[in-house]
Amino acid sequence: MLSISFIRDHRDHLIERLKIKNFHQVEIIDAIIAEDNERRSLQVKHDNLQAELNAKSREIGALYKEGKSQEATEEKQATHRLKEEIKELQQAQNKTLTALQELLVLVPNIPHSTVPPGKGEADNEKMREGGAIPELEDGAVPHWDLITRYDIIDFELGNKLTGAGFPVYKGKGAKLQRALINFFLDENISSGYKEVLPPLMVNEDSGFGTGQLPDKEGQMYHIQSENYYLIPTAEVPITNIFRDQILRAKDLPIKYTAYTPCFRREAGSWGKDVRGLNRLHQFDKVEIVQVTHPDHSYQTLEEMAAHIEGLINKLDIPYRVMKLCGGDISFTSALTYDFEVYAAAQGKWLEVSSVSNFESYQANRLKLRFKEEGDKKTQLAHTLNGSALALPRILAALLENNQSPEGVSIPEILQPYTGFDLISHELDPMQ
Repeated sequence: MLSISFIRDHRDHLIERLKIKNFHQVEIIDAIIAEDNERRSLQVKHDNLQAELNAKSREIGALYKEGKSQEATEEKQATHRLKEEIKELQQAQNKTLTALQELLVLVPNIPHSTVPPGKGEADNEKMREGGAIPELEDGAVPHWDLITRYDIIDFELGNKLTGAGFPVYKGKGAKLQRALINFFLDENISSGYKEVLPPLMVNEDSGFGTGQLPDKEGQMYHIQSENYYLIPTAEVPITNIFRDQILRAKDLPIKYTAYTPCFRREAGSWGKDVRGLNRLHQFDKVEIVQVTHPDHSYQTLEEMAAHIEGLINKLDIPYRVMKLCGGDISFTSALTYDFEVYAAAQGKWLEVSSVSNFESYQANRLKLRFKEEGDKKTQLAHTLNGSALALPRILAALLENNQSPEGVSIPEILQPYTGFDLISHELDPMQ
Protein backbone atom coordinates (compact mmCIF):
# COMPACT_ATOMS: atom_id res chain seq x y z
CA MET A 1 0.00 0.00 0.00
CA LEU A 2 1.36 3.40 -0.94
CA SER A 3 1.67 5.92 1.88
CA ILE A 4 -0.61 8.94 1.96
CA SER A 5 2.39 11.26 2.15
CA PHE A 6 3.84 9.74 -1.03
CA ILE A 7 0.53 10.14 -2.85
CA ARG A 8 0.19 13.76 -1.72
CA ASP A 9 3.77 14.70 -2.51
CA HIS A 10 4.00 12.90 -5.87
CA ARG A 11 0.46 13.07 -7.25
CA ASP A 12 1.29 13.93 -10.87
CA HIS A 13 4.28 11.58 -11.02
CA LEU A 14 2.21 8.75 -9.50
CA ILE A 15 -0.63 9.22 -11.99
CA GLU A 16 1.82 9.16 -14.88
CA ARG A 17 3.68 6.07 -13.64
CA LEU A 18 0.51 4.11 -12.90
CA LYS A 19 -0.50 4.45 -16.54
CA ILE A 20 2.21 1.83 -17.16
CA LYS A 21 0.01 -0.55 -15.14
CA ASN A 22 -3.01 0.61 -17.14
CA PHE A 23 -4.39 2.31 -14.04
CA HIS A 24 -6.20 5.47 -15.13
CA GLN A 25 -8.52 6.16 -12.18
CA VAL A 26 -7.26 9.65 -11.37
CA GLU A 27 -10.45 10.21 -9.39
CA ILE A 28 -9.31 7.65 -6.80
CA ILE A 29 -6.03 9.50 -6.27
CA ASP A 30 -7.86 12.80 -5.89
CA ALA A 31 -10.43 11.22 -3.56
CA ILE A 32 -7.59 10.01 -1.33
CA ILE A 33 -6.13 13.50 -1.13
CA ALA A 34 -9.58 14.99 -0.45
CA GLU A 35 -10.28 12.48 2.33
CA ASP A 36 -6.86 13.17 3.82
CA ASN A 37 -7.58 16.90 3.74
CA GLU A 38 -10.81 16.21 5.62
CA ARG A 39 -8.94 14.01 8.10
CA ARG A 40 -6.41 16.76 8.73
CA SER A 41 -9.15 19.37 9.17
CA LEU A 42 -10.98 17.16 11.66
CA GLN A 43 -7.74 16.53 13.52
CA VAL A 44 -7.13 20.29 13.90
CA LYS A 45 -10.66 20.81 15.23
CA HIS A 46 -10.26 17.85 17.57
CA ASP A 47 -6.92 19.12 18.88
CA ASN A 48 -8.32 22.62 19.45
CA LEU A 49 -11.32 21.31 21.36
CA GLN A 50 -9.14 18.97 23.38
CA ALA A 51 -6.86 21.89 24.27
CA GLU A 52 -9.91 23.91 25.32
CA LEU A 53 -11.16 21.00 27.43
CA ASN A 54 -7.74 20.60 29.08
CA ALA A 55 -7.68 24.32 29.88
CA LYS A 56 -11.17 24.10 31.36
CA SER A 57 -10.11 21.13 33.47
CA ARG A 58 -7.19 23.09 34.87
CA GLU A 59 -9.50 26.04 35.67
CA ILE A 60 -11.91 23.72 37.45
CA GLY A 61 -9.06 22.25 39.50
CA ALA A 62 -7.93 25.73 40.47
CA LEU A 63 -11.47 26.73 41.53
CA TYR A 64 -11.78 23.67 43.76
CA LYS A 65 -8.44 24.52 45.39
CA GLU A 66 -9.70 28.07 46.04
CA GLY A 67 -12.84 26.66 47.67
CA LYS A 68 -15.11 27.89 44.91
CA SER A 69 -17.04 24.63 44.59
CA GLN A 70 -20.20 26.21 43.13
CA GLU A 71 -18.29 27.92 40.32
CA ALA A 72 -16.26 24.78 39.72
CA THR A 73 -19.45 22.70 39.40
CA GLU A 74 -20.91 25.18 36.90
CA GLU A 75 -17.71 25.08 34.81
CA LYS A 76 -17.68 21.28 34.99
CA GLN A 77 -21.17 21.13 33.53
CA ALA A 78 -20.00 23.36 30.71
CA THR A 79 -17.35 20.80 29.77
CA HIS A 80 -20.01 18.24 28.86
CA ARG A 81 -20.66 20.14 25.63
CA LEU A 82 -16.95 20.02 24.74
CA LYS A 83 -16.80 16.28 25.45
CA GLU A 84 -19.79 15.63 23.20
CA GLU A 85 -18.25 17.67 20.39
CA ILE A 86 -14.94 15.81 20.78
CA LYS A 87 -16.80 12.48 20.67
CA GLU A 88 -18.60 13.50 17.47
CA LEU A 89 -15.31 14.59 15.93
CA GLN A 90 -13.71 11.25 16.83
CA GLN A 91 -16.57 9.41 15.14
CA ALA A 92 -16.16 11.59 12.05
CA GLN A 93 -12.40 10.93 12.07
CA ASN A 94 -12.95 7.17 12.27
CA LYS A 95 -15.39 7.34 9.37
CA THR A 96 -12.85 9.32 7.33
CA LEU A 97 -10.03 6.90 8.18
CA THR A 98 -12.18 3.96 7.07
CA ALA A 99 -13.00 5.68 3.79
CA LEU A 100 -9.34 6.54 3.31
CA GLN A 101 -8.26 2.94 3.90
CA GLU A 102 -10.85 1.65 1.42
CA LEU A 103 -9.48 4.01 -1.22
CA LEU A 104 -5.80 3.32 -0.53
CA VAL A 105 -6.16 -0.41 -1.21
CA LEU A 106 -7.50 0.39 -4.68
CA VAL A 107 -4.19 1.92 -5.78
CA PRO A 108 -1.56 -0.52 -7.10
CA ASN A 109 2.13 -0.32 -6.35
CA ILE A 110 4.03 2.17 -8.47
CA PRO A 111 6.06 0.28 -11.12
CA HIS A 112 9.82 0.55 -11.30
CA SER A 113 11.17 2.87 -13.98
CA THR A 114 12.37 -0.11 -16.05
CA VAL A 115 8.96 -1.80 -16.32
CA PRO A 116 8.01 -1.77 -20.01
CA PRO A 117 4.56 -0.61 -21.12
CA GLY A 118 2.15 -3.21 -22.43
CA LYS A 119 -1.27 -4.75 -22.03
CA GLY A 120 -0.44 -8.38 -21.37
CA GLU A 121 1.85 -11.38 -21.65
CA ALA A 122 2.66 -10.75 -25.32
CA ASP A 123 4.28 -7.43 -24.37
CA ASN A 124 6.71 -8.85 -21.80
CA GLU A 125 10.39 -8.22 -22.48
CA LYS A 126 12.78 -11.15 -22.88
CA MET A 127 15.90 -10.53 -20.79
CA ARG A 128 17.92 -13.67 -21.54
CA GLU A 129 17.62 -17.38 -22.21
CA GLY A 130 19.70 -20.45 -21.61
CA GLY A 131 19.92 -24.17 -22.23
CA ALA A 132 19.53 -26.10 -25.46
CA ILE A 133 16.05 -27.06 -26.66
CA PRO A 134 16.14 -30.86 -27.07
CA GLU A 135 15.35 -32.58 -30.35
CA LEU A 136 12.91 -35.34 -29.49
CA GLU A 137 12.74 -38.64 -31.28
CA ASP A 138 9.77 -39.61 -33.41
CA GLY A 139 6.84 -40.70 -31.31
CA ALA A 140 7.54 -38.26 -28.48
CA VAL A 141 4.40 -37.36 -26.53
CA PRO A 142 3.37 -34.64 -24.05
CA HIS A 143 3.67 -35.30 -20.34
CA TRP A 144 0.01 -36.18 -19.82
CA ASP A 145 0.52 -39.21 -22.06
CA LEU A 146 3.80 -40.10 -20.33
CA ILE A 147 2.27 -40.07 -16.84
CA THR A 148 -0.45 -42.42 -18.06
CA ARG A 149 2.04 -44.68 -19.80
CA TYR A 150 4.18 -45.04 -16.68
CA ASP A 151 1.33 -44.73 -14.14
CA ILE A 152 3.07 -42.03 -12.08
CA ILE A 153 0.27 -39.45 -11.73
CA ASP A 154 -3.46 -40.18 -11.66
CA PHE A 155 -5.83 -37.36 -12.59
CA GLU A 156 -8.94 -39.55 -12.61
CA LEU A 157 -8.28 -40.74 -9.08
CA GLY A 158 -7.72 -37.14 -7.96
CA ASN A 159 -11.01 -36.20 -9.57
CA LYS A 160 -12.71 -39.03 -7.68
CA LEU A 161 -11.21 -37.99 -4.35
CA THR A 162 -11.64 -34.24 -4.73
CA GLY A 163 -12.21 -32.82 -8.22
CA ALA A 164 -10.46 -31.63 -11.35
CA GLY A 165 -7.05 -30.08 -10.73
CA PHE A 166 -6.15 -32.25 -7.70
CA PRO A 167 -3.87 -35.03 -9.02
CA VAL A 168 -2.58 -38.05 -7.10
CA TYR A 169 1.17 -38.72 -7.48
CA LYS A 170 2.07 -42.42 -7.44
CA GLY A 171 5.19 -44.57 -7.26
CA LYS A 172 8.16 -42.97 -8.98
CA GLY A 173 6.03 -39.92 -9.71
CA ALA A 174 5.57 -39.31 -5.98
CA LYS A 175 9.26 -39.91 -5.29
CA LEU A 176 10.34 -37.58 -8.12
CA GLN A 177 8.04 -34.90 -6.71
CA ARG A 178 9.57 -35.32 -3.27
CA ALA A 179 13.06 -35.33 -4.77
CA LEU A 180 12.46 -31.98 -6.43
CA ILE A 181 11.13 -30.48 -3.20
CA ASN A 182 14.15 -31.66 -1.21
CA PHE A 183 16.59 -30.56 -3.92
CA PHE A 184 15.13 -27.05 -4.04
CA LEU A 185 15.09 -26.74 -0.24
CA ASP A 186 18.68 -27.96 0.09
CA GLU A 187 19.86 -25.51 -2.57
CA ASN A 188 18.02 -22.63 -0.91
CA ILE A 189 19.35 -23.48 2.54
CA SER A 190 22.92 -23.70 1.20
CA SER A 191 22.39 -20.16 -0.17
CA GLY A 192 21.60 -18.80 3.28
CA TYR A 193 17.83 -19.20 3.48
CA LYS A 194 16.33 -20.42 6.75
CA GLU A 195 13.73 -23.14 6.31
CA VAL A 196 10.31 -22.74 7.91
CA LEU A 197 7.19 -24.88 7.67
CA PRO A 198 4.24 -22.48 7.93
CA PRO A 199 0.49 -23.14 8.26
CA LEU A 200 -1.46 -23.82 5.08
CA MET A 201 -4.29 -21.52 6.16
CA VAL A 202 -4.03 -17.83 7.02
CA ASN A 203 -6.35 -15.29 8.56
CA GLU A 204 -7.73 -12.17 6.91
CA ASP A 205 -5.01 -9.91 8.33
CA SER A 206 -2.34 -12.06 6.70
CA GLY A 207 -4.15 -12.00 3.36
CA PHE A 208 -4.36 -8.22 3.57
CA GLY A 209 -0.73 -7.84 4.62
CA THR A 210 0.71 -9.30 1.42
CA GLY A 211 -1.98 -7.92 -0.90
CA GLN A 212 -4.08 -11.00 -1.65
CA LEU A 213 -7.00 -9.25 0.04
CA PRO A 214 -9.05 -7.49 -1.08
CA ASP A 215 -7.57 -7.92 -4.60
CA LYS A 216 -7.60 -11.71 -5.08
CA GLU A 217 -10.19 -13.15 -2.70
CA GLY A 218 -11.97 -14.81 -5.65
CA GLN A 219 -8.82 -16.80 -6.43
CA MET A 220 -8.43 -18.27 -2.92
CA TYR A 221 -10.28 -21.04 -1.17
CA HIS A 222 -12.15 -19.56 1.79
CA ILE A 223 -13.04 -21.47 4.97
CA GLN A 224 -16.09 -19.41 5.86
CA SER A 225 -16.78 -20.91 9.29
CA GLU A 226 -13.37 -19.77 10.57
CA ASN A 227 -12.75 -16.96 8.06
CA TYR A 228 -9.46 -18.58 7.06
CA TYR A 229 -7.97 -18.79 3.56
CA LEU A 230 -5.99 -21.67 2.07
CA ILE A 231 -2.66 -20.20 1.01
CA PRO A 232 -2.08 -19.50 -2.71
CA THR A 233 1.68 -19.38 -2.04
CA ALA A 234 4.02 -19.70 0.95
CA GLU A 235 4.85 -16.02 0.44
CA VAL A 236 1.74 -15.13 2.44
CA PRO A 237 2.49 -16.84 5.77
CA ILE A 238 6.27 -16.31 5.53
CA THR A 239 6.09 -12.55 4.93
CA ASN A 240 3.45 -12.17 7.64
CA ILE A 241 5.88 -13.60 10.18
CA PHE A 242 7.25 -10.04 10.26
CA ARG A 243 3.89 -8.24 10.49
CA ASP A 244 3.85 -5.51 13.19
CA GLN A 245 7.59 -5.91 13.84
CA ILE A 246 10.42 -3.41 14.11
CA LEU A 247 13.63 -5.08 12.95
CA ARG A 248 17.25 -3.99 13.42
CA ALA A 249 18.98 -2.77 10.28
CA LYS A 250 22.04 -4.88 11.12
CA ASP A 251 19.89 -8.04 10.92
CA LEU A 252 18.88 -7.37 7.30
CA PRO A 253 18.55 -9.09 4.94
CA ILE A 254 16.40 -11.84 6.44
CA LYS A 255 16.08 -14.86 4.14
CA TYR A 256 13.42 -17.58 4.55
CA THR A 257 12.43 -20.56 2.43
CA ALA A 258 9.50 -22.96 2.71
CA TYR A 259 7.88 -25.86 0.93
CA THR A 260 4.07 -25.89 0.95
CA PRO A 261 1.19 -27.13 -1.11
CA CYS A 262 -0.54 -24.14 -2.74
CA PHE A 263 -4.23 -23.77 -3.48
CA ARG A 264 -5.78 -21.63 -6.21
CA ARG A 265 -9.35 -21.59 -7.44
CA GLU A 266 -8.63 -19.92 -10.79
CA ALA A 267 -7.41 -22.96 -12.65
CA GLY A 268 -9.20 -21.65 -15.75
CA SER A 269 -11.03 -23.40 -18.52
CA TRP A 270 -9.91 -26.90 -19.39
CA GLY A 271 -8.43 -27.41 -22.83
CA LYS A 272 -5.22 -28.15 -24.69
CA ASP A 273 -3.35 -25.22 -23.09
CA VAL A 274 -4.12 -26.26 -19.51
CA ARG A 275 -3.99 -30.04 -19.79
CA GLY A 276 -2.10 -32.28 -17.39
CA LEU A 277 0.21 -30.43 -15.01
CA ASN A 278 0.02 -27.11 -16.85
CA ARG A 279 -2.54 -25.69 -14.43
CA LEU A 280 -3.82 -27.14 -11.16
CA HIS A 281 -5.97 -26.18 -8.18
CA GLN A 282 -3.46 -27.75 -5.76
CA PHE A 283 0.26 -27.86 -6.48
CA ASP A 284 3.58 -28.01 -4.63
CA LYS A 285 5.97 -25.09 -4.54
CA VAL A 286 9.17 -24.08 -2.77
CA GLU A 287 9.33 -20.36 -2.03
CA ILE A 288 12.08 -17.90 -1.10
CA VAL A 289 11.35 -14.61 0.70
CA GLN A 290 13.65 -11.78 1.72
CA VAL A 291 13.18 -8.72 3.92
CA THR A 292 15.82 -6.16 3.00
CA HIS A 293 17.06 -2.62 3.51
CA PRO A 294 15.54 -0.30 0.86
CA ASP A 295 19.02 0.64 -0.36
CA HIS A 296 19.76 -2.95 -1.37
CA SER A 297 16.45 -4.39 -2.57
CA TYR A 298 17.18 -4.23 -6.31
CA GLN A 299 20.57 -5.84 -5.84
CA THR A 300 18.72 -8.49 -3.83
CA LEU A 301 16.23 -8.96 -6.66
CA GLU A 302 19.05 -9.70 -9.10
CA GLU A 303 20.66 -12.11 -6.62
CA MET A 304 17.38 -13.98 -6.16
CA ALA A 305 16.89 -14.17 -9.93
CA ALA A 306 20.42 -15.54 -10.35
CA HIS A 307 19.73 -18.16 -7.69
CA ILE A 308 16.53 -19.32 -9.43
CA GLU A 309 18.34 -19.37 -12.77
CA GLY A 310 21.00 -21.56 -11.19
CA LEU A 311 18.38 -24.10 -10.06
CA ILE A 312 16.98 -24.41 -13.57
CA ASN A 313 20.46 -24.74 -15.05
CA LYS A 314 21.27 -27.58 -12.66
CA LEU A 315 18.18 -29.41 -13.90
CA ASP A 316 19.38 -28.86 -17.49
CA ILE A 317 16.07 -27.42 -18.67
CA PRO A 318 15.98 -24.75 -21.42
CA TYR A 319 14.60 -21.51 -20.02
CA ARG A 320 14.09 -17.83 -20.63
CA VAL A 321 13.75 -14.86 -18.26
CA MET A 322 11.04 -12.30 -18.97
CA LYS A 323 10.60 -8.83 -17.49
CA LEU A 324 6.86 -8.36 -17.00
CA CYS A 325 5.23 -5.38 -18.67
CA GLY A 326 2.87 -3.02 -16.90
CA GLY A 327 -0.21 -4.92 -18.02
CA ASP A 328 1.07 -8.29 -16.75
CA ILE A 329 2.81 -7.34 -13.51
CA SER A 330 0.90 -7.93 -10.30
CA PHE A 331 -1.02 -5.28 -8.38
CA THR A 332 1.52 -5.28 -5.54
CA SER A 333 4.82 -5.66 -7.42
CA ALA A 334 7.19 -2.89 -8.49
CA LEU A 335 9.28 -5.15 -10.74
CA THR A 336 8.90 -8.85 -11.63
CA TYR A 337 10.96 -11.35 -13.59
CA ASP A 338 9.19 -14.47 -14.82
CA PHE A 339 11.11 -17.67 -15.48
CA GLU A 340 9.73 -19.94 -18.19
CA VAL A 341 10.94 -23.42 -19.13
CA TYR A 342 10.50 -25.08 -22.49
CA ALA A 343 8.38 -28.24 -22.67
CA ALA A 344 9.57 -29.81 -25.93
CA ALA A 345 6.70 -32.19 -26.64
CA GLN A 346 4.15 -29.39 -26.24
CA GLY A 347 6.42 -26.94 -28.02
CA LYS A 348 5.59 -24.19 -25.54
CA TRP A 349 7.06 -22.14 -22.72
CA LEU A 350 5.69 -22.74 -19.22
CA GLU A 351 6.02 -20.26 -16.35
CA VAL A 352 7.69 -21.84 -13.32
CA SER A 353 8.69 -18.85 -11.20
CA SER A 354 8.08 -15.16 -10.60
CA VAL A 355 10.59 -13.20 -8.55
CA SER A 356 9.35 -9.79 -7.45
CA ASN A 357 10.38 -6.70 -5.55
CA PHE A 358 7.43 -5.15 -3.73
CA GLU A 359 9.56 -2.32 -2.33
CA SER A 360 7.67 -0.94 0.72
CA TYR A 361 4.17 -1.71 -0.63
CA GLN A 362 3.65 -4.88 1.43
CA ALA A 363 5.67 -3.54 4.36
CA ASN A 364 3.32 -0.56 4.71
CA ARG A 365 0.34 -2.93 4.95
CA LEU A 366 2.25 -5.18 7.34
CA LYS A 367 3.64 -2.32 9.45
CA LEU A 368 7.00 -3.99 8.90
CA ARG A 369 9.71 -1.54 9.85
CA PHE A 370 13.37 -1.42 10.80
CA LYS A 371 15.59 0.91 12.76
CA GLU A 372 19.18 1.94 12.15
CA GLU A 373 21.61 1.60 15.07
CA GLY A 374 21.27 4.61 17.37
CA ASP A 375 18.34 6.05 15.39
CA LYS A 376 14.93 6.43 17.03
CA LYS A 377 13.17 6.85 13.70
CA THR A 378 11.80 3.76 11.96
CA GLN A 379 11.68 3.09 8.22
CA LEU A 380 9.62 0.71 6.10
CA ALA A 381 11.55 -2.36 4.97
CA HIS A 382 11.41 -3.81 1.44
CA THR A 383 10.04 -7.30 0.79
CA LEU A 384 10.80 -9.67 -2.09
CA ASN A 385 9.75 -13.18 -2.98
CA GLY A 386 10.23 -15.80 -5.67
CA SER A 387 9.30 -19.37 -6.55
CA ALA A 388 12.31 -21.64 -6.23
CA LEU A 389 10.52 -23.44 -7.77
CA ALA A 390 6.90 -24.30 -8.64
CA LEU A 391 6.86 -28.04 -9.28
CA PRO A 392 4.10 -29.01 -11.74
CA ARG A 393 5.51 -27.34 -14.84
CA ILE A 394 9.11 -28.19 -13.89
CA LEU A 395 7.99 -31.81 -13.73
CA ALA A 396 6.14 -31.49 -17.05
CA ALA A 397 9.26 -30.14 -18.76
CA LEU A 398 11.51 -32.80 -17.20
CA LEU A 399 9.24 -35.61 -18.38
CA GLU A 400 8.82 -34.27 -21.91
CA ASN A 401 12.41 -33.20 -22.53
CA ASN A 402 14.05 -36.35 -21.15
CA GLN A 403 11.85 -38.98 -22.79
CA SER A 404 13.15 -41.72 -25.07
CA PRO A 405 11.89 -45.13 -26.20
CA GLU A 406 13.53 -46.59 -23.07
CA GLY A 407 11.72 -44.25 -20.68
CA VAL A 408 12.26 -40.90 -18.99
CA SER A 409 15.80 -40.14 -17.79
CA ILE A 410 16.26 -38.43 -14.42
CA PRO A 411 18.73 -35.49 -14.33
CA GLU A 412 21.96 -36.49 -12.61
CA ILE A 413 21.55 -33.81 -9.93
CA LEU A 414 18.29 -35.45 -8.79
CA GLN A 415 19.41 -39.09 -8.77
CA PRO A 416 20.77 -39.00 -5.18
CA TYR A 417 17.29 -37.85 -4.14
CA THR A 418 15.26 -40.28 -6.26
CA GLY A 419 17.42 -43.37 -5.97
CA PHE A 420 16.72 -44.20 -9.64
CA ASP A 421 17.85 -42.81 -12.97
CA LEU A 422 14.98 -43.89 -15.24
CA ILE A 423 11.19 -44.04 -15.25
CA SER A 424 10.21 -46.92 -17.50
CA HIS A 425 7.79 -49.81 -17.97
CA GLU A 426 9.97 -52.03 -15.81
CA LEU A 427 8.06 -53.41 -12.86
CA ASP A 428 9.57 -52.62 -9.49
CA PRO A 429 8.32 -52.14 -5.91
CA MET A 430 7.81 -48.39 -6.47
CA GLN A 431 5.40 -48.81 -9.41
